[in-house]
Amino acid sequence: MSIIKKYIKNKPVCKVTFKLSKEEAQSAEAVHVVGEFNNWDALATPMKRLKNGDYTATVDLKRHKEYQFRYLKNNEQWDNDLDADKHVPTPFGDSKNSVVIV
Repeated sequence: MSIIKKYIKNKPVCKVTFKLSKEEAQSAEAVHVVGEFNNWDALATPMKRLKNGDYTATVDLKRHKEYQFRYLKNNEQWDNDLDADKHVPTPFGDSKNSVVIV
């Protein structure tokens, strides 16, 4: 897992690329990145499967904010990003969410 941040000059935006390796995807047929930036809509941000089996998605996020997110594999399995800036407990208390800070 990895997160790549590209800050845009003269704009209050950061292009954030979320990447899940083939091994981390564990043969998933579909992967989505789901979080505060897309109102936790499980289908809003599908990740593109690359030829090597990795998954990637890029979103524009407003700078100077924190966003909680998780990966959803095959619409049933939630995973965190081990490379996230931090992890926080979910409101449900049963797991943690990944956080990206831009």
